[in-house]
Amino acid sequence: MLQGSFSPHPSRATWMDVILRYNKPNHLKSIWQIVNSVGPYVLLWILMVQSLEISYWLTLLLSIFAAGFLVRIFIIFHDCVHGSFFKSKRLNTICGVILGALAFTPFHRWQNEHLTHHRTVGNLDKRGIGDVKTLTVEEYQNCSKWQRFKYHFYRHPIFLFGMAPILLFLLKYRFTSRDMSWKMRYQTYLTNFILLLIYGLLVWRLGWKVVVLIQLPILYISAVHGVWLFYVQHQFEGVVWTRTAEWNYQTMAIKGSSFFKLPAVLKWFTGNIGFHHIHHLSPIIPNYNLEQCHNENEMFRSVKPLTFWLAFKTIRLRLWDEKRQRLVRFKDVKG
Repeated sequence: MLQGSFSPHPSRATWMDVILRYNKPNHLKSIWQIVNSVGPYVLLWILMVQSLEISYWLTLLLSIFAAGFLVRIFIIFHDCVHGSFFKSKRLNTICGVILGALAFTPFHRWQNEHLTHHRTVGNLDKRGIGDVKTLTVEEYQNCSKWQRFKYHFYRHPIFLFGMAPILLFLLKYRFTSRDMSWKMRYQTYLTNFILLLIYGLLVWRLGWKVVVLIQLPILYISAVHGVWLFYVQHQFEGVVWTRTAEWNYQTMAIKGSSFFKLPAVLKWFTGNIGFHHIHHLSPIIPNYNLEQCHNENEMFRSVKPLTFWLAFKTIRLRLWDEKRQRLVRFKDVKG
């Protein structure tokens, strides 16, 4: 199993005392993160415009680095969603709306879904909002052939990591539905307006072809990596999921979320989101304090990491087996 037991078992007061030492945003660090994320992203965008005159292969090479900075921008947006990036709620909202637009994501809509995800992570009775759809073995066996086909299609890596990310960020987040609150609809319209303003000006200045050739690969690469990161945070061998009666916040934070150990450069670009067990234990810890919290406290020593290469094996896990209490492959299911 990849996820070890969380021992010693501190009381709620103990782990609360620990995380309270790291729940304080540093405005200088936060501002510097915005500068060293948005600044290089804009610079790379300009270089990509110039590179079109040399070779589109060079443009695509630069898009990989630009996508890395867009992932980092999304992590800052994610901190703003939790109100952890600045002390001021208004400042978190303003920053979140702007950075969310750069990442093609409406602030309040994503905030609603993501906070629901935090309240229900690992709860088999409350799946469906802000998570990757996962059926139990029993549910799968009770599906019709057509329902099974749709689930196989949805969980196939080509769709889940190849098609769904761009459909989510480029199309789904542009539209509203009747069940959304007024604030969620308003934020979706505001994000669309900001995008229309930014890319309208770029199209007017550079032409639509240039804008598409530059922005589309950036968005695609960053979206794929973003969805992949989210996937491995809660879909891995050794993860713990329970029904409501057994659901426990502390247990689900530590055992229901992965400690994804990444190389230093990827750790920087992903804003330490690999320390996801710490993030779920306290979502209001700024991303730049997550690693420090993990390293400085003995209670996290027994949390075993999910390594970079081992993470790819999680793709095969598609169903939750309630009898065996683990994720299993399709071929592990009889019938």
